[in-house]
Amino acid sequence: MLIGVPTELTEDENRVAATPSGVSAFVAHGHSTLVQAGAGSGSHIADESYRKAGASISSSAEEIWQRADIILKVKEPLEAEYPLLRAEQVIFTYLHLAASKRLAKALLAARVT
Repeated sequence: MLIGVPTELTEDENRVAATPSGVSAFVAHGHSTLVQAGAGSGSHIADESYRKAGASISSSAEEIWQRADIILKVKEPLEAEYPLLRAEQVIFTYLHLAASKRLAKALLAARVT
């Protein structure tokens, strides 16, 4: 299974959904991890730390959304990410669907889990 970690787009969001130790755990259990370049910079985690943990680094959020079976995010997808949603993909994040009918509709239309 390929686990993807894109850079958060929410303004002033400096967290990242996976740390290098999390990546190490995924790899130890036979999963591949693709982290967007700079995804950890707001949390002072260098791309090299992810590489050493076994992740591949991608310069493209689009590549991560296209290839990953599971997307790990801190915050819900933003409107700019709606076109990247795809059927059968799992998105593991905090969702505030009561506050965003548009997001709920986008997730349903894309058939994500």
